[in-house]
Amino acid sequence: MTAEHMLPVVWYLIIGFAVLMYVLLDGFVLGIGILTPFADDDAQRDHMMNTAAPIWDGNETWLVMGGAGLMAAFPRAYSIVLSALYLPVLAMLIALIFRGIAFEFRFKARRSRWVWGVAFNVGSTIATFMQGLILGAVVEGMPLQGGKYVHEAAFAWFSPFSMLTGVALVFGYGLLGATWLILKTDGRLQRIAFDLTRPLMLGVIAFMLLVSSWLPFLDPRLMTRWFTWPSFLYLSPVPVLATLNAALLWRAVLRNEELQPFMLSLCFFVLGFLGLVFGIWPNIVPPTLTIWEAASPPSSQGFVLVGALFMIPAVLAYTAYSYRVFRGKVAAESGYHH
Repeated sequence: MTAEHMLPVVWYLIIGFAVLMYVLLDGFVLGIGILTPFADDDAQRDHMMNTAAPIWDGNETWLVMGGAGLMAAFPRAYSIVLSALYLPVLAMLIALIFRGIAFEFRFKARRSRWVWGVAFNVGSTIATFMQGLILGAVVEGMPLQGGKYVHEAAFAWFSPFSMLTGVALVFGYGLLGATWLILKTDGRLQRIAFDLTRPLMLGVIAFMLLVSSWLPFLDPRLMTRWFTWPSFLYLSPVPVLATLNAALLWRAVLRNEELQPFMLSLCFFVLGFLGLVFGIWPNIVPPTLTIWEAASPPSSQGFVLVGALFMIPAVLAYTAYSYRVFRGKVAAESGYHH
């Protein structure tokens, strides 16, 4: 395979990896924000936020890397996606700003403390819903005509499928947040997290079934890919592993395990992500724009790839180091003080 054909594949994998890392690392922090109303009091909310306080700052690096990689390697796809999803992307970014500000301000505020608590919850929930909506809109397909975005379809992202994936991601991040709290806390707060994990897990399983059942009907080509031989043979391990993962997660929660629920929740997202990628490959903007059609010149992709080869190991090393330093349980009184 020539460099002209290989480089887009490499960049597709890099962007996919960056997006997946963002979902796994920032997902549980957004999940904590979604679950704050279920805490008994402000002290428990402080405890919930303290579990993520030392490590949450670097998570958006992966989101920036994915967006920058898309702009550099697939500028045509970047322009189409940003044009089609301008409003939900803007709403997501504003919500993430509110989440970040509230995270810091809440620990310092006195009289306005409750305001920042609400901002943290609402910002986390809206950002999560918008991420799910964006994912659903991309998978469902952009309104393209002759490989170009149809500007008259400004609200094409507003559909039942994208709304479903938005709500599904709220449940998914909530599950990540609950299992993270199981891992990092004990006592009453851990018990609340265990109690929340069961309904959230059932919700995630139900939404995965709904989305998986709906996905092949979005486009005849998807139906062909999922249900014809030999594609069916290659794709069948994903739902099989997801079913096994669900059973293991349910058992781990019933047995009051601490590490396993979080790791198995992460596996849910990895399997779901793989299923979506396999479903739309080789398109980067469904239903018709492939990675080769959307790619920038090989010289541009090769130049930016050099920077990525330095950046990705550095960010991975920082992430691994920070999680190693802040491993173990977080006591209720530790973390930020006010």
